[in-house]
Order: sequence, then structure tokens, then C-alpha cells
Amino acid sequence: MSAQDTIVALSSPVGESALAIIRLSGPLSAELQIEITRKKSRLTERHATLCKYHDIKGLGLDSALFLSFSEGASFTGEAMLEIMPHGNPLIIHKILEDLLSRGCKMAEPGEFTRRAFLNGKMDLSQAEAVADLIHARSNYSLEVARKQLNGSIGHKMSALTDQLLEILSEIEAYIDFPEEDLPLDRSHGPVADLKALIEEVSSLIETNQYASLLHDGIKTLIIGAPNAGKSSLINALVGSQRAIVSDVPGTTRDFIASYIMLESHRVEIIDTAGLHLTEDSIEQQGINKTLEQAQSADFFLLIMDSSQPPPVLPAAISAILKPNNTIVIENKIDLAESKACPDYLKDCLHCPTSIIQKQGIEEFKKSWQSFLDKNLGLPNSKDAIVLNTRHTQSLKDSLAALNEALQKLDSQEFSELVALDLRTAIDGFSQVVGKIDNEAMLDKLFQKFCIGK
Repeated sequence: MSAQDTIVALSSPVGESALAIIRLSGPLSAELQIEITRKKSRLTERHATLCKYHDIKGLGLDSALFLSFSEGASFTGEAMLEIMPHGNPLIIHKILEDLLSRGCKMAEPGEFTRRAFLNGKMDLSQAEAVADLIHARSNYSLEVARKQLNGSIGHKMSALTDQLLEILSEIEAYIDFPEEDLPLDRSHGPVADLKALIEEVSSLIETNQYASLLHDGIKTLIIGAPNAGKSSLINALVGSQRAIVSDVPGTTRDFIASYIMLESHRVEIIDTAGLHLTEDSIEQQGINKTLEQAQSADFFLLIMDSSQPPPVLPAAISAILKPNNTIVIENKIDLAESKACPDYLKDCLHCPTSIIQKQGIEEFKKSWQSFLDKNLGLPNSKDAIVLNTRHTQSLKDSLAALNEALQKLDSQEFSELVALDLRTAIDGFSQVVGKIDNEAMLDKLFQKFCIGK
């Protein structure tokens, strides 16, 4: 699609609503507002105006609010027009059909944001944050997306680039004036600065581990022996009969996933088949799926029947359970034969409950929330930067080049070779914010956006 095309799309959800939002961006936006409203002059910019929408044949389709934006003062950087008719799908269809007949073209997914990026209204990390903001499902993910939309990644990369350019300028000064001594000891000079930069970039790369927690939620596996109360627990947390509860051991033979919000945390809870020795091939398949899910889980709720001996766990599960990713729930404390088991996984937090009697559940949830805040919270950073996969790969390429440069400095190789590695690292920094010319990469990135954004 040409940048000279005027694009149009429905930017509000499909279906009936009080109002809908139809957006236009491109050169036709300015003249169409006069044709459609039949006003003698253009509408007041950035001011909502109630007008009747007239189609190309002169028929009044609906009364709508119109918002006009001039070139350079809009989201995309182009002339834009937003039309807000009543949210009747038939009216929306007629307006879109009319705009297409006037020369507009339907926008592709992410086309508005792509134009904003290409017109210099935002860098690529900010464009990606638009999609993250739309899909955010927790307070943390909203905070990160909002700050990255405001340019937190761009500001960070600009600061890192300035540091790297200072190092490069010192190296290149030695190339231009080889009679001057270049300080190469570790106490000062480019080596010390480069080591500090490498450490900072490494720390930034580590924030990628939080990306899946933000976007997908904290994947939490409920594990334990059959009939310990796993399905009852997920029903109590979700607040509905999500899982089948039965006195018959082994009722759950496949995993069941649900999502809940635990204050700022979005949690994916997975109820799994009970862990035990069995000759039933179907039950064994369920247990195998539990073991498979455990390999990618972020957190574990191990529920045990406190009236029975502690469960013997498979070695593959025991190796994963750690004090910072596991809570032991001692269930059925209402039974006379129940006993506390503080020595079972003694380094893990224990929470006594009786799910059937609704005892200890709220206390457990508060403990769980505090536990997540402490062990799986976001990095303590005022910028709240969390890199996605694309950012991470670009910075890993830069980090490799920086380490090569450091090795060459240590070996006192030619300064020209060191400078070449440093320029390669700068290229990686630039790719994070989108100072690149890669049409295929942009196509792949923006096709994940919703239409109208």
C-alpha cells in the first residue's frame, strides 16, 4: 500500500455500541471532511463537531461527531479524520462502503501505527508498546507498556549509545593520532568504560525473562496426589465450577487452565492430573502431561492431604520445586486425623487450609500475593523496562560485538579492529528503536496489530 493512499478502518470493536470510531489517515482526509459534512470550510482542528454524514449520493446516513487533525499534528503525522457515528453495524458498514467509493483504502493491521513510525512520530519500541498496551492484562503490564510508549526504551538506548560513542571517539582519536598513548589499564580509559557498558547491557538483556510473565501471566501449576483437593482449589480461586470435583481418585486426567487476577499479577492456573503410580494408560498420559507442563511453569502450588502421609513426588518434579517458586498447601485441616507437616519441603512456605470448609483460603491468597511480589515481581527500575524477543536479540548481537572489542583491547590488537566492533554494537542499539531499513521485518511486526491501530 502506498504512503500516498488514504486509509480507513473501524477502530472500535465490532458489534453494537453507543458510538463507533472510524479513522482516516492520508491526503484525502482534509477534503473529505468538507464533502461529507457539506460545511463551507474545514472543521476546527482537534475539536469535536456534531455534523450529519452525507454519502457520495447526498443521502444523510447519520449524525456523527467529527475530529480533524492536520498534517504533522496527528497520531500518524498525516492529515487525519475521526468519525464517531452511532454504533449500529449497518451504519458503520454504509459509512465504510461510502469512504471506499470516495477513494479511500482499507487499512492493513497496524497500518496507522506503522505510518506513525515511518513519519517519525515514534520509534519502533514505542510502536510495539502500542500493541502491548492494547493487550495488557495486568497492572504491571499496563505500567511497562505505558512507560515504553512514552519512550523509556528509546531514552535508555540513547543513553547507552552516547556512552558507546564516547568510547569509540577515544579509540578513533588514537587512530588519528597514533603518537598519543591510549590508556588501556583497567582502572580508567576505554577498557573500564567498556566493561561498565557491557555490564549495563547484560542487565538490560536479563529483563527479557519478565516478558512472558507480563504478557501471558504467571504460569502456575497445581500439583499433588489424587484427591488432595487440586480441583477444589482451582474452583475456589476462579470462583466457579471450573474443574470436576469427585471423591474418586484420578478424576482429572488432563490439565485445565484458567486465569485470575491476584492484585497486580495475572495468573494462569493449571489444574493437573494427580501424581501417583498407576497402570491405567489414560491416567499415565495425564501424569505425563503434568510432567511436561512442569518444565515451563513459573510457579507451583503443591497441595497435600494433611490427613495422609506426604506424597512422594517424581524426581523430575522434586528437582524443580524451590523455596522461591513453590507454596505447600496443607489441605483438609478440618479432619480429626490431619497433622501438620513442617518438615516436608521445609524451606518452602506452608499454608494450612480446608478448602471444603472454606478455611484459610483468604489467608493463603494474601500470602501468595506477597510471595509473588517478592519473588516474581518486576525489576526494581524507575523506567520499568522489559525487553521483548526482538530487542533482546539485537542487544545480544551488540553485546557479542562489545565483548569482541574488549578482548581486542586486552590483546592490544589494532585500534581499527576495535572501532569496527564498536560500530557493529552501535548498529545493534539502533535496531532496537528501529533505525533500520528492513521492509520484511516491519511487515512481520505490524501484521500482529489489530486493524484500525
